[in-house]
Amino acid sequence: MPYFHIVFTLPHELSSLVLQNKRLIYDLLFRTSAASLLELARDPKRLGADIGFLGVLHTWGQNLQVHPHVHYIVPAGGLALDGSRWIDSSHRFFLPVKALSKVFCDKFCEQLRELFKQDRLQFHNSLQQLASPDAFSHFLRQLGQKDWVVYAKPPFGGAQHVLNYLARYTHRVAISNHRLVAFENDRVSFRWRDYAHGGKKKVMTVSADEFLRRFLLHVLPKGLVRIRHFGFFANRRRQTALARCRESLGAVACPDRPETTNQLRCPACSGTMLVIERITCAQLYFRPDLSIPTPQRCSVDSS
Repeated sequence: MPYFHIVFTLPHELSSLVLQNKRLIYDLLFRTSAASLLELARDPKRLGADIGFLGVLHTWGQNLQVHPHVHYIVPAGGLALDGSRWIDSSHRFFLPVKALSKVFCDKFCEQLRELFKQDRLQFHNSLQQLASPDAFSHFLRQLGQKDWVVYAKPPFGGAQHVLNYLARYTHRVAISNHRLVAFENDRVSFRWRDYAHGGKKKVMTVSADEFLRRFLLHVLPKGLVRIRHFGFFANRRRQTALARCRESLGAVACPDRPETTNQLRCPACSGTMLVIERITCAQLYFRPDLSIPTPQRCSVDSS
């Protein structure tokens, strides 16, 4: 089955407000973008199905500035609203991105207005001018006139491609080591792609303080979940919903792994090792009666 890759991005005008309200707005980004997907997918004029998907939050752009967006991985289809059958989407098209953009914008601005009415948003320094109801309403009207970017990338070829993608993508940090070019004279140089000019590869050099400032912008609030599941992938309904999906598709669930896969194997003879005791680093440090044993060869007949 193919999978679609859909990305929801917040307008850059929200960047300052995001930094002062990370937990609230990142959560709002997840909730409103997911609700937009679920709503349009259930529309009989669209797919007319209940879908499932997982999302990964990224907060950075290539230049390490604030660029909040969510990547969603979505199977190409869903369960009929009555749960009776599986409905395939087109393998080339899932949902119209312009319609997703409009619904996403409306939902986000509506919920952001509610947060303001509940006095839950913080406004510091230059944002203090938005603290009045009139100023904030004007700000929301301007946001509603912007083009909210929703991008649907070409579909993956199958489950294996999705796994390969997620393996390198879900726990990515703001910048990886291979993009770092040099650290000289208290300045850091790193590679980046300028997507505003055709994705051209460039090298940017900034002071060490500026580099650290940009990197630390992307430290998430403690406990914020950046990988979330929705629809029939949601934790509370995943087990029964996925069973129904497999039944509709005529698929077979993967069998449970045998317990023997969890057994420790001797690196010398591949025999099963028996755990006598588990010792932590603290026990090794505080208990003088414990010592690290000298490695010995396994007594295997080499003949």
